[in-house]
Amino acid sequence: MPKSALCLLALASILASSAHAGTGVTAPPAATVEAEPVLQVPTADYRTTWVQLGTYAVIADAPADGAKKFQYVYTERKNLEAYLKSGSFPDGTVLVKDVYAGKTETMSCGIVSYAGDLVGRFILVRDSTNARAASSPRFGDGWGWAFYQGSETKMTTTTNYKTDCLGCHEPARATDFVFVQGYPLLRK
Repeated sequence: MPKSALCLLALASILASSAHAGTGVTAPPAATVEAEPVLQVPTADYRTTWVQLGTYAVIADAPADGAKKFQYVYTERKNLEAYLKSGSFPDGTVLVKDVYAGKTETMSCGIVSYAGDLVGRFILVRDSTNARAASSPRFGDGWGWAFYQGSETKMTTTTNYKTDCLGCHEPARATDFVFVQGYPLLRK
């Protein structure tokens, strides 16, 4: 199975509590646990005060249907500046990835896809020494990892990063588990 298919499969399993495709039936929410405070969604308005590193569009299974998801990634400016100087994120860096359902429609300029409803958010917190790894299954391989459904900010569906997150990020191990090709600001 191609790496992109594995990543989409993992994302689909994480998002399994959203509405079943086309049925209008909502699945019961996935089990959630309260994440460590450092892994919770930032209380600051990161969308307007942090730097947007880039965006990914996940194309629908039938490309003519447009994008099925949009992913926007943010971090504080100081983390971007440190990365540009050293090629790595400093400890404590927080990356927030907002995931939106895609909407596609015909507009005056043509067929367009754009971000619809917020599906959830991924949080990555840099922990290069794995100082927290022994105390939480959400920490390891130099990062803390968590996913939050919808507008949730404290209760995560991530119970263990190895089973819930690493499958998608493994292909980016050489770039410290961050898919930098999608972030123009990180390209040198």
